[in-house]
Amino acid sequence: MSDETTNKDGGRKIKGLRWIIVGLIFFATLINYIDRLTISVLAPIITKDLNLTNTEFGGIATWFLLAYTISQSLSGKLYDRIGIKKGFTVSIVVWSVAAMAHAFSVGIRSLSAFRFVLGLGEAGNWPGAAKTVAEWFPARQRAFGMAIFNSGAAIGSIVAPPIIVGLYAYFGHWQEVFIITGALGFVWLIVWWLIYDKPESHKWLTADELALIKEDEVIEEGASDETPVGWFELLRYRQTWAILLARFLVDPIWWLYITWLPLFLYKVHGFDLKQIGLFAWVPYVAADLGSLFGGWLSGFLIGRGWSVNAARKAVIAFGALLMPAGIAAAYTPDSMTALALIGVVLFGFQVWINNVQTLPSDFYSTKAVGSVSGLGGTGAGIGSMIFIFSTGWVVDNFSYTPVLVSAGLLAPIGTLVLFLLAGNIRKVAISR
Repeated sequence: MSDETTNKDGGRKIKGLRWIIVGLIFFATLINYIDRLTISVLAPIITKDLNLTNTEFGGIATWFLLAYTISQSLSGKLYDRIGIKKGFTVSIVVWSVAAMAHAFSVGIRSLSAFRFVLGLGEAGNWPGAAKTVAEWFPARQRAFGMAIFNSGAAIGSIVAPPIIVGLYAYFGHWQEVFIITGALGFVWLIVWWLIYDKPESHKWLTADELALIKEDEVIEEGASDETPVGWFELLRYRQTWAILLARFLVDPIWWLYITWLPLFLYKVHGFDLKQIGLFAWVPYVAADLGSLFGGWLSGFLIGRGWSVNAARKAVIAFGALLMPAGIAAAYTPDSMTALALIGVVLFGFQVWINNVQTLPSDFYSTKAVGSVSGLGGTGAGIGSMIFIFSTGWVVDNFSYTPVLVSAGLLAPIGTLVLFLLAGNIRKVAISR
C-alpha cells in the first residue's frame, strides 16, 4: 500500500506511510500475543511440572490480569504524556524482560510474579495502538486501521501454538521457549526507532497524505491545548462509561478462550500437546477474518453515506449477535464442531472489539484518546480478571459448561449497555 518517491530537495518520501506505521503496530501486537500465549499453550506441561490445580492456574492468569488492568489506564496516561514512540519502548522493554524471566520460575509464587510484570508491560500495547491509529488515520479509515493492528492478536494466536509446541519439541524444556519468545520484542524495537515519528514531523510523509490524515480534524474549544485530559474529567462523560462498562462485560469472552482453550481441549476433548499445536490455532483464523471484516465493513458503510453513528452501531450489533454461539460449543461432544463454534465466537468478538476500540477517537480529540482507551482497557481487565479466576474454581468444582454458557450471554448484554449509555456517536466537546 506504499511506494517511495523523492521530493524536489532530494528527500525521501513514502506514499501510504500510515500503512507501514500500522504494520509496525501489527507486529508489536503479534509479538505481544506470542509472549502472552506461551504459558497457555504449554499449560498442560507447566501445570503438571509445577503441580498446579485449575484454580491455581486461574490465579496465575488473574495476577497477569490484575497488572494488565492497573496498567491499562496508567499506560494510556503515559502515552498521552511522553508520546507514542517512547511509550511503546517502555511497554515492550518491560514485557519482554518479564517474558524471558518466566524461564526462571520454580513455583506458583515466582510464576505469578513474572506474569504480573508481564501484564504491566503488555497492557500498554492497546492504548498506544489506539492513539497511533487516531493520529495517523482519518475517521473513515480508523476502524480498518484498528482492524490491521488488532489482527496481530489473532495472527499471534494462530502462529503461537505451532511455534511454541515446535520450540518445546526441539529443546525439550519449557524454560527455553520463554527465553526465545521473550527476545522478539527487542528485535522489534530496533525497527521501531529507525522508522517511527509523529505525522507532523515525519520526514518521509508526503504533504498529500498528511492532508488526508487531517481531513476531518475537528477544531473545538480547548483543542489547541495539548495538555492531556485527566481521568476524573473524562469520567464525567457517559460516553467514557459506555466504553468502560461494555468492555467490562464483553472482553472476558476473549480472555476466556486465549487463557483456557488449550486446557479445555486437553481435559474435555482429550487433546495431547501435539494436537493442541495442530488445532488450537483454528478458531483464531476466524478471529483474524473478523478483525479485518469488522474494520472494513464500518468504513465501507461510512463510504456509502452511512453516518459514523449508524455504521459503528450496526457492525457492533452484528458482532454481538454471533458470540452466543459459545453456548452450543459447551454441549457438543465433537471437538471439531466445538472448535468451529468457538471460531464463530471469536469472529464476532473481533468484529465487535475493532469498532468499540475506535469509539474513543470517534468521541474525543487525540489528546484524550490514549486515556479513554486505557480506561476502557481497565474495565476490560477488571471484568476479565473476575471471570478468569472464577473459571478455574468452576472447572475444579463443576465443569466448563456453566462458564461457556454465561460467556455466551455477555455480548448482547454488554452491547445493550453500550448503546443505551453512549447515545449518538459524535465528538464530545470537553470543557476544561
